[in-house]
Amino acid sequence: MSLVVQKYGGTSVGSIERIKAVAERVVESRKRGNDLVVVVSAMAGETNRLFKLAQELSEMPNPRETDVLVSTGEQVSAALLAIRLEALGYPTVSFLAHQLRIATDSNHGRARIRSVESDRVRRALDDGMIAVVAGYQGVDPAGDITTLGRGASDLTAVALAAALHADLCEIYTDVEGVYTADPNIVPGARKLARISYDEMMEMAGLGAKVLQLRSVELAQRYNVPLVVRSSFSSAEGTWVGQGDRSMEDVLVSGVTLDQNQSKITIAGVEDRPGLAAKIFGPIADAGIVVDMIIQNASADGRTDMTFTVARDELRRALDIVKRVAGEIGAQGVRHEDPVAKVSIVGLGMRTHAGVAATMFRVLSDERINIEMIATSEIKVSVVVNAKYGELAMRALHDAFLGGANTASETV
Repeated sequence: MSLVVQKYGGTSVGSIERIKAVAERVVESRKRGNDLVVVVSAMAGETNRLFKLAQELSEMPNPRETDVLVSTGEQVSAALLAIRLEALGYPTVSFLAHQLRIATDSNHGRARIRSVESDRVRRALDDGMIAVVAGYQGVDPAGDITTLGRGASDLTAVALAAALHADLCEIYTDVEGVYTADPNIVPGARKLARISYDEMMEMAGLGAKVLQLRSVELAQRYNVPLVVRSSFSSAEGTWVGQGDRSMEDVLVSGVTLDQNQSKITIAGVEDRPGLAAKIFGPIADAGIVVDMIIQNASADGRTDMTFTVARDELRRALDIVKRVAGEIGAQGVRHEDPVAKVSIVGLGMRTHAGVAATMFRVLSDERINIEMIATSEIKVSVVVNAKYGELAMRALHDAFLGGANTASETV
């Protein structure tokens, strides 16, 4: 008998009919002899609806109370699925975060998991029950409800799989796996049979919405076997795991597009030690994640510093930056909203030269201006004007993945 953790996203449980279909899939796995822990997201659109309700009452709703509100979406899904499984004759118990105890810090809206107490789930499994767990939520040291960030039901599932030493963690979503690009934008995108943790982390962090970034980091840390599958078909999904030599033969595995970015520039900053810390320290203290950073060459002792943040953090970031700019005597602050970040990712980039040059040439041929550049061993990212994001993605996919030697065929 295997222990399997399954996670179903919002579209998978988006209606009563979809919940019935999920219950049938859970039952099929149970009939194969598996012990099952099922993690569910809120029904599609519910979390957005709850956030909107809060914002109708306050421009800046209290984070603690917002977490109390939005965490109810997963509670509803967990109870409904448990009710259906019981009706089908399978003993089931649902759990909220405080009942298992998924312990987190107190950073409401983006809490980080500190520990998972799995004893109660284990007892339910030993009693022959299916455990259904509300995703996305935790509990802080004060006993308050926290949420883990958008898309974090993936993280709940992986954390439980790690704590329970599960044999497999299945992530069910509305696509059949991980693709070389978003198939809604690039019609020629192909599904990958396998992808490494490193590549998946880069792609998740760069805008691919199939898996949440922190869930992949946790899966790699604890070597959790992970597969992404569709809850709408029986097609084989994409396996996420350790890379191997054959995967390094593929130059580029995927192209991503993140249109949820804004760019901030602090103009005329004194070019002296300590100024970067004065700028980015308060931003970090506010829990705002800065993505790409560039600093222009100094002229007359002053320089411009440009960085990107998520669009939903722009207002908070600007408030902080304008205050800091005044304190350090900067000449001004300007921003661009939105911008697009386009990236290419692949293990093979570690050992192949000229990838960035090819990327820049392709964008030049499309007359797309590059505003910022960032690289790592296995990725190159550029920021471009938002209106050119989809064009850039398609052009780069054609250049790197349009031929016969595709990642999906090679791996």
